[in-house]
Amino acid sequence: MAVWGPFTDLEALRRELERTFQDAWAERPQAWRGAFLPGRAARQYPLANLSEDAANVYVEALAPGVDPKSLDLTVIQGSLVIKGEKPGLAQVAAEAYHRNERAAGRFLRSIELPSEVDAARIMAEYRNGLLLVTLPKSEAAKPRKIAVSVA
Repeated sequence: MAVWGPFTDLEALRRELERTFQDAWAERPQAWRGAFLPGRAARQYPLANLSEDAANVYVEALAPGVDPKSLDLTVIQGSLVIKGEKPGLAQVAAEAYHRNERAAGRFLRSIELPSEVDAARIMAEYRNGLLLVTLPKSEAAKPRKIAVSVA
Protein backbone atom coordinates (compact mmCIF):
# COMPACT_ATOMS: atom_id res chain seq x y z
CA MET A 1 0.00 0.00 0.00
CA ALA A 2 1.39 3.43 -1.00
CA VAL A 3 1.70 6.14 1.63
CA TRP A 4 0.03 9.39 0.68
CA GLY A 5 1.89 12.62 1.34
CA PRO A 6 0.55 16.14 0.83
CA PHE A 7 3.44 17.14 -1.44
CA THR A 8 3.69 14.01 -3.56
CA ASP A 9 1.61 15.45 -6.40
CA LEU A 10 3.45 18.78 -6.25
CA GLU A 11 6.80 17.02 -6.47
CA ALA A 12 5.62 15.06 -9.51
CA LEU A 13 4.47 18.30 -11.13
CA ARG A 14 7.83 19.95 -10.39
CA ARG A 15 9.71 17.04 -12.01
CA GLU A 16 7.43 17.20 -15.06
CA LEU A 17 8.00 20.95 -15.47
CA GLU A 18 11.73 20.52 -15.06
CA ARG A 19 11.79 17.81 -17.74
CA THR A 20 9.76 20.04 -20.07
CA PHE A 21 12.23 22.93 -19.69
CA GLN A 22 15.20 20.62 -20.14
CA ASP A 23 13.72 19.35 -23.42
CA ALA A 24 12.98 22.90 -24.61
CA TRP A 25 16.52 24.10 -23.85
CA ALA A 26 18.38 20.97 -24.94
CA GLU A 27 20.54 22.84 -27.44
CA ARG A 28 21.54 25.45 -24.77
CA PRO A 29 21.21 23.72 -21.41
CA GLN A 30 23.00 26.31 -19.27
CA ALA A 31 22.37 29.53 -21.22
CA TRP A 32 19.05 30.42 -19.60
CA ARG A 33 20.32 29.69 -16.10
CA GLY A 34 23.40 31.87 -16.55
CA ALA A 35 21.33 34.88 -17.55
CA PHE A 36 20.38 35.42 -13.90
CA LEU A 37 23.95 35.35 -12.59
CA PRO A 38 26.01 38.56 -12.58
CA GLY A 39 28.78 38.57 -15.16
CA ARG A 40 27.52 35.43 -16.93
CA ALA A 41 25.25 36.92 -19.58
CA ALA A 42 25.23 39.86 -21.96
CA ARG A 43 24.70 43.20 -20.27
CA GLN A 44 22.91 46.21 -21.57
CA TYR A 45 24.98 49.30 -22.30
CA PRO A 46 25.34 51.76 -20.73
CA LEU A 47 25.05 50.37 -17.21
CA ALA A 48 22.65 52.61 -15.29
CA ASN A 49 21.44 53.46 -11.80
CA LEU A 50 17.89 54.75 -11.36
CA SER A 51 16.75 56.60 -8.25
CA GLU A 52 14.14 59.14 -7.25
CA ASP A 53 13.12 61.61 -4.59
CA ALA A 54 9.89 63.55 -4.12
CA ALA A 55 10.60 65.94 -7.00
CA ASN A 56 12.84 64.14 -9.52
CA VAL A 57 13.87 60.85 -11.08
CA TYR A 58 17.64 60.47 -11.54
CA VAL A 59 19.49 58.30 -14.04
CA GLU A 60 23.25 57.81 -13.83
CA ALA A 61 24.57 55.95 -16.88
CA LEU A 62 28.17 54.75 -17.01
CA ALA A 63 29.38 55.53 -20.54
CA PRO A 64 33.16 56.08 -20.65
CA GLY A 65 34.64 56.86 -24.04
CA VAL A 66 31.33 57.91 -25.56
CA ASP A 67 31.35 61.12 -27.57
CA PRO A 68 28.79 63.38 -25.82
CA LYS A 69 27.77 64.79 -29.22
CA SER A 70 26.60 61.32 -30.28
CA LEU A 71 24.20 60.99 -27.33
CA ASP A 72 20.49 61.25 -28.06
CA LEU A 73 18.01 61.13 -25.16
CA THR A 74 14.27 60.67 -25.67
CA VAL A 75 11.41 60.21 -23.23
CA ILE A 76 8.61 58.18 -24.76
CA GLN A 77 5.73 56.24 -23.19
CA GLY A 78 7.19 56.22 -19.68
CA SER A 79 10.72 55.23 -20.72
CA LEU A 80 14.01 57.05 -21.15
CA VAL A 81 15.76 55.97 -24.35
CA ILE A 82 19.52 56.55 -24.54
CA LYS A 83 21.13 56.26 -27.99
CA GLY A 84 24.73 56.89 -28.83
CA GLU A 85 27.94 55.60 -30.31
CA LYS A 86 31.16 54.53 -28.69
CA PRO A 87 34.10 54.81 -31.07
CA GLY A 88 36.49 51.90 -31.35
CA LEU A 89 40.19 52.04 -30.70
CA ALA A 90 42.75 52.37 -33.46
CA GLN A 91 42.07 50.12 -36.42
CA VAL A 92 43.68 46.79 -35.65
CA ALA A 93 43.18 43.64 -37.68
CA ALA A 94 40.95 41.14 -35.88
CA GLU A 95 43.61 38.43 -35.95
CA ALA A 96 46.08 40.78 -34.20
CA TYR A 97 43.98 40.98 -31.01
CA HIS A 98 44.98 38.83 -28.07
CA ARG A 99 41.99 40.05 -26.07
CA ASN A 100 39.14 42.35 -27.08
CA GLU A 101 36.73 42.96 -24.19
CA ARG A 102 35.75 46.60 -24.73
CA ALA A 103 32.67 47.00 -26.87
CA ALA A 104 32.43 49.71 -29.49
CA GLY A 105 29.75 50.83 -31.88
CA ARG A 106 26.19 52.08 -31.66
CA PHE A 107 24.03 51.38 -28.64
CA LEU A 108 20.45 51.88 -27.53
CA ARG A 109 19.19 51.48 -23.97
CA SER A 110 15.60 51.89 -22.81
CA ILE A 111 15.00 52.45 -19.10
CA GLU A 112 11.48 52.27 -17.72
CA LEU A 113 10.73 55.25 -15.48
CA PRO A 114 8.92 54.74 -12.15
CA SER A 115 6.66 57.78 -12.58
CA GLU A 116 5.49 60.35 -15.11
CA VAL A 117 8.03 63.09 -15.87
CA ASP A 118 7.91 66.61 -17.30
CA ALA A 119 9.76 66.18 -20.61
CA ALA A 120 10.17 69.96 -21.11
CA ARG A 121 12.39 70.35 -18.01
CA ILE A 122 14.75 67.35 -18.35
CA MET A 123 18.44 68.15 -17.83
CA ALA A 124 21.37 65.96 -18.92
CA GLU A 125 25.08 66.35 -18.27
CA TYR A 126 28.04 64.21 -19.36
CA ARG A 127 30.94 64.39 -16.94
CA ASN A 128 34.01 62.10 -16.64
CA GLY A 129 32.34 59.23 -18.51
CA LEU A 130 29.12 59.47 -16.52
CA LEU A 131 25.83 60.59 -18.07
CA LEU A 132 23.72 62.31 -15.38
CA VAL A 133 20.06 62.83 -16.26
CA THR A 134 17.60 64.67 -14.01
CA LEU A 135 13.97 64.10 -14.92
CA PRO A 136 11.56 66.35 -12.96
CA LYS A 137 8.35 64.57 -12.03
CA SER A 138 5.14 65.92 -13.51
CA GLU A 139 2.80 67.68 -11.12
CA ALA A 140 0.36 64.76 -11.37
CA ALA A 141 3.07 62.31 -10.24
CA LYS A 142 4.23 64.32 -7.21
CA PRO A 143 2.83 63.31 -3.83
CA ARG A 144 0.24 65.67 -2.44
CA LYS A 145 -0.56 66.22 1.18
CA ILE A 146 -4.28 66.14 1.86
CA ALA A 147 -5.65 67.93 4.89
CA VAL A 148 -8.25 66.08 6.91
CA SER A 149 -11.01 68.22 8.36
CA VAL A 150 -12.68 67.35 11.65
CA ALA A 151 -16.45 67.41 11.58
